[in-house]
Amino acid sequence: MKKALAVVVFVAIAVVFIAIGCKWKEETEGKYRIAVIPKGTTHVFWKSIHAGAVKAEQELKDSGLEVEVIWKGPLKEDDRESQIRVVEDFVTRGVSGIVLAPLDDVALRMSVKDAVNNGIPVVIIDSGLKSEDYTSFVSTDNEIGGRKGGERLAEILDGKGKVIMLRYQEGSASTMKREQGFLDVLKEKYPEIEVVSANQYGGATTESAYIASENLLAPLRASDGGLTIDGIFCPNESTTFGMLRALQDSGLAGKVKYVGFDSSDRLVQAMENDEIHGLVLQDPINMGYLGVKMMVAHLRGEQVDKRIDTGSSVATPENMDDPKIKNLLEPDFKKWLNE
Repeated sequence: MKKALAVVVFVAIAVVFIAIGCKWKEETEGKYRIAVIPKGTTHVFWKSIHAGAVKAEQELKDSGLEVEVIWKGPLKEDDRESQIRVVEDFVTRGVSGIVLAPLDDVALRMSVKDAVNNGIPVVIIDSGLKSEDYTSFVSTDNEIGGRKGGERLAEILDGKGKVIMLRYQEGSASTMKREQGFLDVLKEKYPEIEVVSANQYGGATTESAYIASENLLAPLRASDGGLTIDGIFCPNESTTFGMLRALQDSGLAGKVKYVGFDSSDRLVQAMENDEIHGLVLQDPINMGYLGVKMMVAHLRGEQVDKRIDTGSSVATPENMDDPKIKNLLEPDFKKWLNE
């Protein structure tokens, strides 16, 4: 019995070493399998991240490296358990590296730690993680992005008035920093702007954000059919669109100053119609691109920066046709995804 057990243990150890050897052989020969795991897969923002990852994959292939980007993430942006399972599955499969946009800055810590302990490095993109178990963090400086949103809203309100903010969801580090940046800049620089509400959450989908927006706006209706507030800020694509729909359905779109975050065809159309007065824009294609590039550079033994800021800009009705802004408003993700 002991002899049989020893044989089983020996075989198991041999299988592990063979797997490690194959992985090492692949990487030393320039063959890399990079898992890219977004928070969700439906919004334009994530499609643009995907496009950037594919762009990097193609560029690396053109340079002679064998790189495969594997794209997989949860459908909804509040499905933490699903994202954890995706990470764990890629660890089991023994990919070369993981590029991850964590849904929750705490809930994903153990999964990332497990990956690193199994010799799989992790690059974090978009949203932070309360951990140091990552190779590089590639993201917008979200606090600055939120401050830019506050500055834009204050500008079009001439520095005075009543405003509300619809938050995204708890645990999302990127949007929490945007929300705090927005509140901080108003408190520091605009004493005549009053934040009437800043504690409501839109949730992970445009539908939940729409319902939350309706509930938030209902008690703010004025007797003349307008609103008792002057401005609104939303911190991501789904909350921005959910609020837009609620304003449109109530006949209030364009009657209140409105600044959002991120972009889509419908948000661009709303800006053209003067229903949105500012959009803080990230560069998601570049974020996905740099996430993959930094991972492969690390795997090849190159030094990579621990923090890479991909920047942000503010689109307005006045500058939306500027080539740089237009490229961020309407990222050409379809070119890379063959859509």
